[in-house]
Amino acid sequence: MSAELFTRHFLGSFFLLIGILFACRTLGLHARLGFSHINYGNAGSGTWWNRHLFNVFRAAILGVCLVRMVWPIDPWLGVIGWLYHPVVLLSGVALLLCSFGLVSYLQAYMHADWRSGIDRENTPGLITSGPYARSRNPLFLAVMLGQFAFFLALPSVFSLVCLLVGVWVLRRQALAEEASLADHYGEPFSHYRQQVPRWL
Repeated sequence: MSAELFTRHFLGSFFLLIGILFACRTLGLHARLGFSHINYGNAGSGTWWNRHLFNVFRAAILGVCLVRMVWPIDPWLGVIGWLYHPVVLLSGVALLLCSFGLVSYLQAYMHADWRSGIDRENTPGLITSGPYARSRNPLFLAVMLGQFAFFLALPSVFSLVCLLVGVWVLRRQALAEEASLADHYGEPFSHYRQQVPRWL
């Protein structure tokens, strides 16, 4: 099997399983703890738009990867030929698996304090230990790694746009979440922010 064919089927299967895992994890947390861990914010707010934009691109990535498994649509995606090399494609696959592992670890590390978005009713604890002692947003970094990996596994204009928009949305979301944590925790968060960088 060629690296191109392997990567094509890997991406479709990977993003489908990610969608199933994320949905099941969210439903399980809701059943166990009694509230939704997915928070959009007020309709029309910046975080609401962030979430919807991220969901549109997530659905587009899943749709494109599933369609690629059966139809040759790569020319429509604006494939970047000089990057379309087995080493690059397989590097993208390896980094996607690393990203998945990191995201899974970080969500497990946060345990019941994990949220997607800003939860103003069931405020999570302020986590400053472990990976959060080195970065204020390690989970977003892991997701950005996955976005970069997707670009390598499918080097194209489509995946480049997904990468750029994804990083922009995550940066906006990080700023919004940090502002919310500063409002809620005050001095402890201010001290934490002075000690630990936003990214690395």
